[in-house]
Amino acid sequence: MDERLSDVLTIEELSAYLKIPKSTLYKLVREGKVPCRKIGRHWRFRKEAIDRWLEEGHGDTRDGENE
Repeated sequence: MDERLSDVLTIEELSAYLKIPKSTLYKLVREGKVPCRKIGRHWRFRKEAIDRWLEEGHGDTRDGENE
């Protein structure tokens, strides 16, 4: 069960995983650009969904460069 729990990341863990500031991550969340769920007041991210999002090129937010 511990292995399954590690598949769900907090905003701090995802910030470290992606090596980006939390402020940037919060901006991406607000804009709906990153797959996430809000549970109460807390954002949670499935590592599998984040990895797929990155592989599909959604992590590149520069205009027109992932088309």
